[in-house]
Amino acid sequence: MKSALVLSILLSTMVLSAHAQVADSLGYLGSVKQELNAVWPKNRRVNVVFHGHSGPGGSWANHEVHTLESYPNLVLQKLKKTYPYAVINVIVTAVGGENSVSGAARFEAEVLNHKPDVVVIDYTGNDTGPGLEKSRAAWEFMIQTAQKNNIKVILVTPGADQRIDINAPGNAYAQHAAQVRDLAATYQTGLADPFATFQKIAKNENFIRDYMASVNHFNQKGHEVYASEVFKWF
Repeated sequence: MKSALVLSILLSTMVLSAHAQVADSLGYLGSVKQELNAVWPKNRRVNVVFHGHSGPGGSWANHEVHTLESYPNLVLQKLKKTYPYAVINVIVTAVGGENSVSGAARFEAEVLNHKPDVVVIDYTGNDTGPGLEKSRAAWEFMIQTAQKNNIKVILVTPGADQRIDINAPGNAYAQHAAQVRDLAATYQTGLADPFATFQKIAKNENFIRDYMASVNHFNQKGHEVYASEVFKWF
């Protein structure tokens, strides 16, 4: 049953690659970028919410939380360099250890209340727990809810975990990465794909030392990969 579901997702992704695409990277956030370029008194506050687990939450090693060196705030730094007149709030609604099922349950109360212009969803690192089917339903609920409220969405693929060979055929992270790409194509959202980058650099013998702070959390160099992937949409 499980292998059949995995095969179905992989085949679905292959079909979608031929018939559907993620949002256009130049135009998807056009209205948001227009607001970011506005100058006082015509500008307004722009809210970007990062919803997910301990990754966007800023966890590194030994339960330390490095808020300023983690990718939501690295994205904010990049935004401010590009849009010097913008009033930007980066809001992190992440909860360490949480998966997308729990994240979906609090999405309306704890994300929509911030009136976001953009929501970045990052749960794949913990979704191996509930599995592909339950996590897909949770992601779809969050995406659909955001789109009904005219909120732009950027989906994030997983990073890395030293307990998983992310280059092994059919590994759990690769399966969830394929599912996230499939969802981005289905709903034509933005897609930040650090997993593809990490698969390449994981072949380097210094990957763990250079990019990771713990068994499953990144240091600033690792977070820079995430930040670059998210920022390209802006």
